[in-house]
Amino acid sequence: MDWSILVAQATINGLVVGLLYLLMAVGFTLVFGVMRMVNFAHGEFYMLGAFGAYFLTSNLHLPFLAAVAVTFAGAVVIGALLEWVILQPFRHDELNGMIATIGLAMILQNLALMFFGPDPLSMPAVVKGVTRLGSVVIPSARVYVVIFALGVLALLYGFLRYSRPGRALRAVVEDFEIASIQGIRARIYYPLGFGIGVGLAAVAGALMAPLFSVSPFVGATPLLKAFIVVILGGLGSIPGAAVAGLVLGLVESYASLYLTSSTADMLIFALVILMLVVRPKGLLGRGEV
Repeated sequence: MDWSILVAQATINGLVVGLLYLLMAVGFTLVFGVMRMVNFAHGEFYMLGAFGAYFLTSNLHLPFLAAVAVTFAGAVVIGALLEWVILQPFRHDELNGMIATIGLAMILQNLALMFFGPDPLSMPAVVKGVTRLGSVVIPSARVYVVIFALGVLALLYGFLRYSRPGRALRAVVEDFEIASIQGIRARIYYPLGFGIGVGLAAVAGALMAPLFSVSPFVGATPLLKAFIVVILGGLGSIPGAAVAGLVLGLVESYASLYLTSSTADMLIFALVILMLVVRPKGLLGRGEV
């Protein structure tokens, strides 16, 4: 057994999963940063993204890249509308907002059960075959996931860094009151921030759909991982979520080489508890959070 090949394979697998955790966690953090609300429906938007990619590719026969783009756009619009119609009264009301998102999660999950049924569905492979990096063999579908995830993150970075709405959204995330004083109509950015946040979760689900089965219950684990990532990175910190997402993916992948999945989960939760004790605000979190 060549351990160097196994470690290289685990590194690549960890980066693939870590990028998807990153998309989930950045969206989760963006919603919290704008609204100061923990979105318990975030996993259900991951699930809707997976079903969206499945439906668009299997039934409408769209190319996978187009399906991901349509899924993201649809999730942004739906998320913005839901924020405006349902969550608007709970802006900066953390407790009641969390309860509202729990109800929203149950509604979305049961709607998926009504339309798609409880049985897992398998999405056709995006591409077939494998890609070789020296002695390391990577399924080409995972290479696609990495490329698309990096592309989405690059577009998000460009939007937040260089566009006027993106800079205004960053200002609202950093400090709502200061942004308002500077003339930014902060309340306009609530639906936008929520829509982009859940759109990133939908993209993560769409990218994961070809690798795993799709069902109305697939959102629970990604939501839990998003919680872990934002705790490690710092609730409200997008750079912290980026670092912690990749670290979590790599730790899980490396742990699977030597430990069972349950033992690896125990190790990760022990790490979360240690982080809460030693550095409650996370790696790059703000002190007031």
